[in-house]
Parts: sequence; structure tokens; C-alpha cells
Amino acid sequence: MTDEVQERIVHPVLESARASALAAQLPYAGGVTPADAWALVRSGDAVLVDVRSIEERKFVGHVPESIHVAWATGTSLTRNPRFVRELEAKTGKDAVVLLLCRSGNRSAHAAEAATKAGFANAFNVLEGFEGELDVEQRRGTHNGWRFHGLPWVQD
Repeated sequence: MTDEVQERIVHPVLESARASALAAQLPYAGGVTPADAWALVRSGDAVLVDVRSIEERKFVGHVPESIHVAWATGTSLTRNPRFVRELEAKTGKDAVVLLLCRSGNRSAHAAEAATKAGFANAFNVLEGFEGELDVEQRRGTHNGWRFHGLPWVQD
């Protein structure tokens, strides 16, 4: 980066996400699809941060080489008061961070908190790792990281 901190990283996917976020008045940089998130990570243009609990990562699976910073912890999913500090320590505020949770809901809250803390490039990964619930209250049947066949591993 130059002498000044670059607030906006220019990339067509990110610019489109920013425009959609602005139109929807989202309190963070925007949302990207799982496929776009993976492409950004593979190209080195972004860092994928899994905000799920340790238990979710271990028992449900996770994206290889993703960074882990829990938004909430334990079985009661108690909000992690150190989330922003941990995120900054692992990524820096200038990074393009793509936040991933189970369905895209917690990661949206995490993106909002990161943005309020000065992260100009905090994006939500839409659909999440497992996807949204279907009509039968199951995940992974119509969207999500795993549904799209993107890389993941399980302990």
C-alpha cells in the first residue's frame, strides 16, 4: 500500500458487493457469494475468516487455511468480547476480510462490528458454510459453501 492507508480495494466482485450494500443500506462493505469468496481467496485478494465456534468448525467442517476468530463461543453462543481485537491481530484492518458463519447471519453481525471498528473491507459470505434452512428445516440442501462443492475438510 502507499503512504496512505488504502480504504477501498478495487475488484469487480467487491465493487459490485459495495454497490449492492450501499443500495440496501447495509452497515458493512457488502456480501459475496461462496464461489466469489473462494475465487478472491485463491487469487490472494482476500482473507477468509470463519466466525463460527470451535465446535462448529470441528464437528461440521471448515475451509482449509481459513482463519478462525469466533464471533460467539460455547454451546450458548456467548458473544466474544474480544472479536474485533482478535480479528485485527490476525488480519490487520486494511485487509479484505470475508466473514463466514453457518448461514450468513452471524457473519453479517461480525462484518458490521468490524466495520464500526474501522475495517473498511469487511464483507459477509452470503449463504454461509451450511446454507439457509429449507422448508423441512434442514441446511445444505439448496445453498451454502458445502452445497456449492467448494473446498472443505472435517476433523
